[in-house]
Amino acid sequence: MQKHAARRLHYDFRLELGGVLKSWAVTRGPSLVAGDRRLAVEVEDHGLDYADYEGVIASGSYGAGVVLLWDSGTWEPEGDPEAALAAGSLAFALHGEKLTGRWRLTRMKPRPRERHVSWLLIKSHDAAARQPGEPDILEEKPLSVVTGRTVEGIAAAVA
Repeated sequence: MQKHAARRLHYDFRLELGGVLKSWAVTRGPSLVAGDRRLAVEVEDHGLDYADYEGVIASGSYGAGVVLLWDSGTWEPEGDPEAALAAGSLAFALHGEKLTGRWRLTRMKPRPRERHVSWLLIKSHDAAARQPGEPDILEEKPLSVVTGRTVEGIAAAVA
């Protein structure tokens, strides 16, 4: 997962499947609170080489802004992931440095004139889940898992 300071700050959630990174822009970032629903807007697939990208995308380019590698790890789908995505409900486990446990992506009903498919990223009730009012993982662990830098630190390094 990458923290992406583009036009608007968001988190890019990526799952490796079929030789590409299936990708969603999670507008408010993930929540460890079980049952919290976070909007995840489906975006184009990315190449596998983008999985560990951290740096600055130049102004004028698609996705221009600072990209911080916020979390890294593996994932384990429940059942056939391609069939589950096609059906609109993918359950999976994450084994990351910050995000662990069971999760679900659920496709929302399309709205008129919507350009992208919207999903909800939902943390399941399990041992890794937090209760409402417990610390927010985004505030608790804001740094890159690779370099330990902040978004501002990455921007300053290339300035």
